[in-house]
Amino acid sequence: MTKEDVTEMILSAKRTTGMKWEDIAEKIGMSPVWTHSAAMGMNAMPKDKAEAMVSVMGLPQEAALVLQEYPTKIWEQAVPTDPCVYRLYEIVGVYGPTIKTLIQEEFGDGIMSAIDFDMQITRVANPKGDRVKIEMSGKFLGYNSW
Repeated sequence: MTKEDVTEMILSAKRTTGMKWEDIAEKIGMSPVWTHSAAMGMNAMPKDKAEAMVSVMGLPQEAALVLQEYPTKIWEQAVPTDPCVYRLYEIVGVYGPTIKTLIQEEFGDGIMSAIDFDMQITRVANPKGDRVKIEMSGKFLGYNSW
């Protein structure tokens, strides 16, 4: 059984149950962003969270072991074609240098961690049409200067 197999099982169980990622996340005690990322094979689950996922989604016990495996994070290097993913790619392409400059102006020479990191996605009511709010928070990691 591979991470891809377990991802397919989770997605199938999600369709069958009609649960949202928020529902699944609440049942295993994690955020929806982290839960989805781990279910897609991009993060390793701690043993207790993997066992909770298996229980909630009705997966075979072996899936818990697979969910605990360290991931190999590989994604397509081409420009994505899915409109939602493309827009995020576009935001980084257009605003990435600005974000980098403002982070370094505020914190110094370094980066925002994508490991010690959290993200929230919420709906914000607006008379012109609801808005998507994405909040990201990552630990600042300064570069060593020798």
